[in-house]
Amino acid sequence: MNQVRIIGGLWRSRLLNFPDGEGLRPTPDRVRETLFNWLGQDLSGKFCLDLFAGAGALGFEAASRGAAKVVLVDHAKSVVRALRKNVDMYEASNIVEIVAMDALKYPSFHEASGRKRFDVMFLDPPYRQDWLIRLEPWLSGLLEPDAVIYAEAEFPVAALGRWQTARQGRAGQVYFHLLRQEQLA
Repeated sequence: MNQVRIIGGLWRSRLLNFPDGEGLRPTPDRVRETLFNWLGQDLSGKFCLDLFAGAGALGFEAASRGAAKVVLVDHAKSVVRALRKNVDMYEASNIVEIVAMDALKYPSFHEASGRKRFDVMFLDPPYRQDWLIRLEPWLSGLLEPDAVIYAEAEFPVAALGRWQTARQGRAGQVYFHLLRQEQLA
């Protein structure tokens, strides 16, 4: 098992375990620190979606910082098992929900269930598979109008649908972005 450290909030300095997996690359500490400086340290009351959960670092970081609900979506069985063990270890089943499902199937599932839309969405998909473009049509149905999207990619992202990049950075070969919906006049 590999490990990644939670950097802030209630579970600060505690570890998450995750398996080896192709393309599984947790968001580095420095990038997560920048992201949560952009978002604010307190996510109290926020509903968050981590659509390519992987190690779960972004979602658990949000839960650690007070999010009301965090949904972690991943389809790899070994990853889902590890996420469930982490939820049990942190006694977080009332906050963190694990959904074992393909990312492109989740938006239809969410819409059909009539669940609340999300305030924060984390997108760190596998590279070179056009995931961000493929998910773009679903964003409005998943997100509140004032929601923010955090996206990692192997290239700079100017926009995802109506969401425009408001802040961005680069760490090695990874570009990371905070996107907000453009304001209607």
